[in-house]
Amino acid sequence: MLDFDRKSSALIRIYQILFDYSDADHPLTQAKIIQHLTSDYDMNLTRQSVSRHVKTLMELGIDISVSKKGVYLISRPLENYELILLIDSVLGSRHISSQYSDELIQKLIALGGKNFKSSVKHVIVAKQLSKTANKEFFYNIETISEAIEKERKISFSYVKYNENGELNISGKHTATPYQLLLHNQHYYLVLRDDKSAKVSYFRVDKITNIKMTKAAAFPLKENEGFKMGINLENFSTGMPYMFNDKPERVVFRCHVSMTDQLYDWFDGSVSVQKEDNEHLICSLTTSPKAMLFWALQYNSNIEIIAPQSLREEMIKTLKLTLKLYE
Repeated sequence: MLDFDRKSSALIRIYQILFDYSDADHPLTQAKIIQHLTSDYDMNLTRQSVSRHVKTLMELGIDISVSKKGVYLISRPLENYELILLIDSVLGSRHISSQYSDELIQKLIALGGKNFKSSVKHVIVAKQLSKTANKEFFYNIETISEAIEKERKISFSYVKYNENGELNISGKHTATPYQLLLHNQHYYLVLRDDKSAKVSYFRVDKITNIKMTKAAAFPLKENEGFKMGINLENFSTGMPYMFNDKPERVVFRCHVSMTDQLYDWFDGSVSVQKEDNEHLICSLTTSPKAMLFWALQYNSNIEIIAPQSLREEMIKTLKLTLKLYE
């Protein structure tokens, strides 16, 4: 039994050494593997034993390359380029706090081994970026997911920034959670708030003091406009700013230079027709409030044509804005 344990331990250690130190650019000779076994694990093996264990690992299905230059691990659970993509995603996620971002990045870097770690020294420290201050984020996700699964309501406090840039509790809520959505670099919770008795969208990173209650959830299909469930297309195209007003058909004129932005925002949900060499006529079903904000950011490149109520709201907003500069 002791001999079996020793062999198993040697196999694990050799695999860990290959994982930590080897890749196509850094093959390990038997002498180098023996050196790591001694220095890292206080284990002494002969070259013949190392060779046998490497062969056993290959027979077990581990993807290892053996050549005159040495031995290295060919494939890993995640390739280096995949790790870099994930690290970039963590860095760019504003809903993950600086502390958790750093911890996640270190875990991802460890999956690439020692050589990968040295190649990502340029990675920006998450503390340098704009991040959420809410350390309860992952607990929120866990509690919300459990409540959705068990069809229970949740209670929580919601925080907002005050004029001093400080997060303060703006209200306490009891609600039925339905869906978590990643939208515009933020996680949103689709829920039915008991106070408003309608479906709303709350930023998960601004939720605090969350608890799952014993109260049964309010059925999604009993909410107005949700008889067929949640239309995810509405969230990605019809409500780019997560307003919950009723979607309407919106028609607008835009400059041809806007084509790239149109498809970036609305993908295949926008209908586009050429009006002349410089203008396009576009239409889509969307939240009027969201469309107002979207059109304002592109200023003179967008002209709302219909509905008339939205066109008038745009005119009113532009006039009020102009007064600020007169």
